[in-house]
Amino acid sequence: MCRAVVTLFCMGALGACSSRDAEVVEVPVDMSPGAPIEDQGDWVPEPLAACKLRPEASTTAACGSLESFDLSGCDVESLRGLTAGGPFNMRYYGQNVATDDQDQFFGVNSFTPSPNRDEHPLYWRTTRTNRTGKVFIDVEVGCSARGADQVTGCYVSCSLGEPAQQYTFEGERIRWLSGDQESSGGLRLVGEGGLQSGRGVDVFVAKGHAYVVSIDDYFMGPGGLHVYDLQDRKAPRLVKFIQFPEESYWNGVWAKDDALYVASADRGVLVFDITQPADPRFLRDLSGGSRSNVHTLFVDGSRLYAMAVGPAGEVHAYDVNNAREPVLLGRYLDPSIGTEPGSYPHDATTLNSTLFISHWRAGLVIVDMSDPASPKRLGAYKYPRASSHTSRVAYFHNNRIAFEAGEDWGAHLRVLNLNDPANPTLIGEYRLPGWASIHNLELKGNRLYIAHYQHGVRVLDVSIPKSPRELAYFNTWRATDPLRGTSSWDGAIGIRVPGDGYVYTVDSVRGLLILPEL
Repeated sequence: MCRAVVTLFCMGALGACSSRDAEVVEVPVDMSPGAPIEDQGDWVPEPLAACKLRPEASTTAACGSLESFDLSGCDVESLRGLTAGGPFNMRYYGQNVATDDQDQFFGVNSFTPSPNRDEHPLYWRTTRTNRTGKVFIDVEVGCSARGADQVTGCYVSCSLGEPAQQYTFEGERIRWLSGDQESSGGLRLVGEGGLQSGRGVDVFVAKGHAYVVSIDDYFMGPGGLHVYDLQDRKAPRLVKFIQFPEESYWNGVWAKDDALYVASADRGVLVFDITQPADPRFLRDLSGGSRSNVHTLFVDGSRLYAMAVGPAGEVHAYDVNNAREPVLLGRYLDPSIGTEPGSYPHDATTLNSTLFISHWRAGLVIVDMSDPASPKRLGAYKYPRASSHTSRVAYFHNNRIAFEAGEDWGAHLRVLNLNDPANPTLIGEYRLPGWASIHNLELKGNRLYIAHYQHGVRVLDVSIPKSPRELAYFNTWRATDPLRGTSSWDGAIGIRVPGDGYVYTVDSVRGLLILPEL
């Protein structure tokens, strides 16, 4: 049990105080890891709206027509209070008729009034043709609204007059949280550098330069590698942009010594020579001559870890003592691959020789990598409908603590006690409204920096890990920015805190943003 010293000053009217000007009080602070709490998951598998498609036997109405929906449980009039325009982050949950699976997916929508508002305030019907020439009629119909910013409804996709997919949906208008300004707690904008092409996703800082990678985007163009000179952090200067023909999905970046590593969806790990940091020179890829989809990577000491989501869903470990010539040491294939739908290694971090893999539906997987040629699975933390996406792990008061985040509707920060890796427990949480997800984390001492998509950068005091406390935020998302509303995964996405006094974050649209370290 630790004790915090609190000084209480007498502020009452003259004569109301005792003879002492101040009193020192020792307040106990509970530094224990905390009792386990129940994990409810991020979302509940149940319909999101009171509407539904009428059974075929009960109606002669054409699939997707307004009459084909049962809206008896809806508050249709409330939809008239929904402000037109957007964008809205959308969640769809329901049945894929072809597979008979209950699933969900995400989208973004800018609602516009129905052509015939007297018939129904929110009813849209579009026709599309897939690659095989099959024609689909997609229909969305509103069910209810709460104020101007929340909406529910039903979606159906019809083919040859039959429903191929039917979902309920909910949508939230993308906006700053109530009471938010651009920033708080001193987390102000220092400098900003725009993107040349692609949707920004990740950043690494080395040798006085920031290396930002982007992925291909229909609206923003093909991705690549941006190099910024940081001599003046108030005005980072783009000095180099690298693209490879027919290879434009570069999702992660890291540097060690004179080498820069880029995660490529086509050729695994790309190795660049940054002896001249402003002018990276491509050396080789680590694909072994076959297609390899590496989604994320990182370096810990002399080890490079690459999360190869395809073709096999493995983690690759390399020796990088000679940074420009990585040598494969071993591979780890989790047993959940092939048995747990949606399991794949998305990201990872280490503490000593232990690897913590964010393995999506399989949760946070814990692996002993002391011998990378023979990895040993120690345990996992799997929660309901897991989407384990990123984590950071450290010791606090002699307890091994993980900060874990998913990437899903309702996804939030979990605080885990990993003292017994075979039986991890949830001991704390930090939640913001669930329509904007977390993407990346950085832990520096007692400060946890979160890239929280449309909720911006959030900084937490985690000195008492089970009780994270928000210290500051910076809203990177602005409705006035071009190309907002083209993706649900929009806003603050990549973040690094290299210890030079600054926080480097990537906004998917704005590019590199530099903030002060707290």
